[in-house]
Amino acid sequence: MDLSSATRSRTLFRPCIDLHNGEVKQIVGGTLSDSDPSNLKTNFVASNSSAYYAELYKNHGLEGGHVIKLGNGNDQAAKTALSAWRGHLQIGGGITDDNCLEWIDAGASKVIVTSYLFPNAKFSLERLQRISSLVGKERVVVDVSCRRRADKWLVAMNKWQTITDMEVCQETLDVLSEYCSEFLIHAADVEGLCQGIDEELVAKLGQWVTIPTTYAGGAKSVTDLALVDRLSGGKVDLTFGSSLDIFGGTLVKLEDLVRYNIDALRQNN
Repeated sequence: MDLSSATRSRTLFRPCIDLHNGEVKQIVGGTLSDSDPSNLKTNFVASNSSAYYAELYKNHGLEGGHVIKLGNGNDQAAKTALSAWRGHLQIGGGITDDNCLEWIDAGASKVIVTSYLFPNAKFSLERLQRISSLVGKERVVVDVSCRRRADKWLVAMNKWQTITDMEVCQETLDVLSEYCSEFLIHAADVEGLCQGIDEELVAKLGQWVTIPTTYAGGAKSVTDLALVDRLSGGKVDLTFGSSLDIFGGTLVKLEDLVRYNIDALRQNN
């Protein structure tokens, strides 16, 4: 599957594996908190292992998926998933300059970085340059997951609980894209709610991004792929979580997303 924005013009489905306490879960993003764990709202806890999902994606040729470690206690589950499909899944959650090469060695295609780039919630270009130099720009994904504040979207770190000083906008994304090959953007305010995507954000991303970008948050129908395609001009891909049947959802079937990708890739070629 060719995910280069330069060689295709259709939005694609991108898979995910979210890990919490060593299990594959689907969580309402805005409820993740270290200070008040009792506030956590979980939509789904898998009986299958992380490797099961990696192998499922492998069997369907679903490239470009991301494994996200939501907090501590997820390293082994993450490594199990990466081992099941070496070189084809991205890894995020607690990635730093100290461990990024370890995760590449463990089988990750790319490392996804957020919190490391924001010491004291302030962006450090030096840290981005460092991790980019360590693993190579082509293996870096910057997670600019965000929360809306008035008419702006601000990058959120620390399980989306801490708002940083970075606004998601054309200028910011241009700077970041000098040192990474992809963006991952969770719209934390709608993550896990299955109440629809942030259409305004997706449209803005379509205007702003110049490298492959995946949006996550609120997708509830196969038709959301066509919606994101239209809003972004095919420049933004889409992840489904809690609405998907393999994660206990009733709104979207994986087989329909696979069929959509096959059709989209055929048109791209």
